[in-house]
Amino acid sequence: MNAAASLSPLLNGGSAESFPPAAVTPHAVGTPSSVWRLRADSWDFLAYTVKQLLTAAEKGNSVTGLLSESFRLLNILDAIEPYFASPGRGLMADLRSSLTIEDFRVAGEVIDAARRALAHTAAGSTELPSTSEHRDAAAQPVAVAEPRRRFEVLVIDDMTEADQESLKADLLGRRRNDDEFIYNVNIVPSFEDALIAVLLNPEIQACVIRPGFASTTRQRLGHDLRGFLDSFAGSSPDPVHPVQRILRLAGKLSELRPELDLYLIAGVAIEKVAGSLTRHFRRIFAREDGLEIHLSLLRGIAGRYDTPFFTALQHYSKRPAGVFHALPISRGGSVLNSRWITDMADFYGLNLLLAETSATSGGLDSLLDPHGAIRDAQNLAARAFGAQKTYFVTNGTSTANKIVHQSIVAPGDVVLVDRNCHKSHHYALMLAGARVAYLDAYPLDKHSFYGAVPLRSIKQTLLDYRRAGRLHEVKMITLTNCTFDGIVYDVERVMAECLAIKPDLVFLWDEAWFAFAGFHPLYRRRTAMAASRKLEQDFEQQRYARQHAEQALILHDPETGEPAPDGVWLNTRLIPDPTIARLRVYATQSTHKTLTSLRQGSMIHVYDQDFSRHNQDAFREAYMTHTSTSPNYQILASLDVGRRQAELEGYELVQRQADLAISIAQTVARHPLLRKYFRVLTTQDLIPDEYRQTGHSFPLRDGISAMNDAWKSDEFVVDPCRLTLDIGRTGIDGDTFKHLHLMDRFGIQVNKTSRNSVLLMTNIGTSRSAVAYLIEVLVKLAETFEEGTTNLNPADQEAGQARVKALTSDPPPLPDFSHFAAPYRSGAQTPDGDIRAAYFDTYKSEAVFHLTPYELARRVSAGEEIISAGFVTPYPPGFPVLVPGQVITEATLSFMSALDTREIHGYNHQHGYRVIAATGCIRQTC
Repeated sequence: MNAAASLSPLLNGGSAESFPPAAVTPHAVGTPSSVWRLRADSWDFLAYTVKQLLTAAEKGNSVTGLLSESFRLLNILDAIEPYFASPGRGLMADLRSSLTIEDFRVAGEVIDAARRALAHTAAGSTELPSTSEHRDAAAQPVAVAEPRRRFEVLVIDDMTEADQESLKADLLGRRRNDDEFIYNVNIVPSFEDALIAVLLNPEIQACVIRPGFASTTRQRLGHDLRGFLDSFAGSSPDPVHPVQRILRLAGKLSELRPELDLYLIAGVAIEKVAGSLTRHFRRIFAREDGLEIHLSLLRGIAGRYDTPFFTALQHYSKRPAGVFHALPISRGGSVLNSRWITDMADFYGLNLLLAETSATSGGLDSLLDPHGAIRDAQNLAARAFGAQKTYFVTNGTSTANKIVHQSIVAPGDVVLVDRNCHKSHHYALMLAGARVAYLDAYPLDKHSFYGAVPLRSIKQTLLDYRRAGRLHEVKMITLTNCTFDGIVYDVERVMAECLAIKPDLVFLWDEAWFAFAGFHPLYRRRTAMAASRKLEQDFEQQRYARQHAEQALILHDPETGEPAPDGVWLNTRLIPDPTIARLRVYATQSTHKTLTSLRQGSMIHVYDQDFSRHNQDAFREAYMTHTSTSPNYQILASLDVGRRQAELEGYELVQRQADLAISIAQTVARHPLLRKYFRVLTTQDLIPDEYRQTGHSFPLRDGISAMNDAWKSDEFVVDPCRLTLDIGRTGIDGDTFKHLHLMDRFGIQVNKTSRNSVLLMTNIGTSRSAVAYLIEVLVKLAETFEEGTTNLNPADQEAGQARVKALTSDPPPLPDFSHFAAPYRSGAQTPDGDIRAAYFDTYKSEAVFHLTPYELARRVSAGEEIISAGFVTPYPPGFPVLVPGQVITEATLSFMSALDTREIHGYNHQHGYRVIAATGCIRQTC
């Protein structure tokens, strides 16, 4: 079977689990995200099989079965390797030839060379042997270490094999020993092959387009990949005009992986096309500009590799200095000369101490007034995350949220807030003096946590304010994307429909757990920055304006101009007026949670068309208010390095973390003992039917096309990297399972639990070994549970069954936000309340006292109105169940009594709840 034939089953279903050699078939990969595992495993299994072939041949045993298996593995690799520059087509041809003539010794040498080349590529540490040298390279270790980072360049052009070799020789021949980076070149013939290559091969960092590329691939594609390409690129990828073909390819490549550097080699009339193409390409070249192409490739990668502040800090640490200033630890002074704490230097290392300094000591930039390296680092981060501006924050996203709220919200402004957002938002709104209108997410009562806020509920709230004549008071909406449990909004749709009702609404998207999402083509569309850019582009299109004008005739009475009834607005997918809608969007991200950064490293991304006119000064003051004058420079440097990593290998790492999560879910579902006690909740468990148009339980498991469909059309989707493990059938509650079984016994660290679930998350640092260890631990636990149930006496068995029933039966329903007490509300028509007034009322002690849970429940049941005096926040997940000024209800108390979380902020385990009784309220209106 040749490569063209073998690509057909390559992406046609199944998975790339770790499998024994005999189980490997061409059907073993379902999505591009798992190609990395299939590729590595296939090379390993092929090496094993060829080694067995050599042994069998030497002993005179039959090689028929082993040889058949070798060709099957080679067919898989023949389908994958054309999209990678290394090991290369020549080596693959040599390998097939040696197997065909049954020269297994040479086949083994070729495989050894290929595997070393793959290892060097992954490590970026060794120059690759050329195809003609691979046998010599296989016979002896590679002698010359190559410290330079390396990458691959994809050339798109339909050219003869001779022309391909000539082009490669020209570019690679220009490499010099003093080049900062090295690259290999791969050439594909068509538009579709280019898209496949950048999907499958994360080592590609630059694309060179030549006008002679074909439209469609010659490969036979599987159903999944074919479906994705048709959906993503459309069925007619061949516009007649050459410039349009080039622009279309460039646009699609940028849409898949915007971090790639794009270059164009124009055949003729380069001066005429340059003006219309410059926006899409870093540079445009004539065919004879080989040296300029080479230098541009290196300069492009250097631009993303640059870390201005990290580099400046490194240089600073190497300079001699005399410290006559604060910070005794600077330059290691108080540590290295100590007789008692030198172990601190041993543990942390000398560089940490050398790099400690103060912004006022000179030599480095200031976070509060950046004009040098920090400014440059923030600008690079804005480019990487698709923002207009980016600001570094060194004390976490809690502070980032406070900065944004204070910069936007003035006392009395109404803010719509997901009640389940992180507690930092609630405290920020209290400090800002906002009137808070809480939005309720849909509940998942069975598992004791919430989903996300339905768009219909958001629209209804805005329409309620319009009907009450208070829409002008609504300033901002704050939502969490994605939620702790992995529920992701359709950000573009939410913003578009809200702006159709209130064109100047400001959005704050808390993306604390979603910083990685901007570096994957399917995730990216549901991030705040990508959705903002997409809407801005739509607003500039005449087509969009026409669609709005047509819809306006439906949404307003043609005679009076009055809005149609709310039901019409709620049942219509609203299109904002592009002439008056303003995109004012902020995203806060915990870089340290899902990308590489030291603890508390966060970023604020801004896409605000009115920032310079309406918010720049207020933002600066808010930033000054909440940012330390002594920021940790190590955190800032790690943010700079984390951005570099995200741009250069973020796509690869996000692909891997999603694929590893799916492999965990599949293993739990397939293992007979694991599935007896555990179950990974599916999209269908976590998102009710009314919020899904597609029906896939695990969209990524079902293929990239299925995930693409779901993430394009469903109101909510689930991040495949979040796995909610249902443990109810173990009879152990989530908090006990987390601490006693996972953490204390096996060192498995997890964050969030509910009464009957544990949240497992993969991240860009998750390895296959870590996944294997997790599965091993779950199997051991399941074996323990199995042994325990068989050895129990009848009474203990009955007690165990009762515990299982309690965790798997319906618990008390999750409480919606009740309401604010009358003294803190604006009126009966709208739900907002003044939590700052309630908060500071409690400073007068005569109005505040404690009630035990029993006494509080008794009074509430008797009909007495009891008002919460503060925030009551189970942690994790970190959102308040009660806020100042909220009326406490029986539903809230029932929920609190069922919680298994040990840490509850704002609740005194000795004295109970802090409350304000309505009769004891100190405000005149009580």
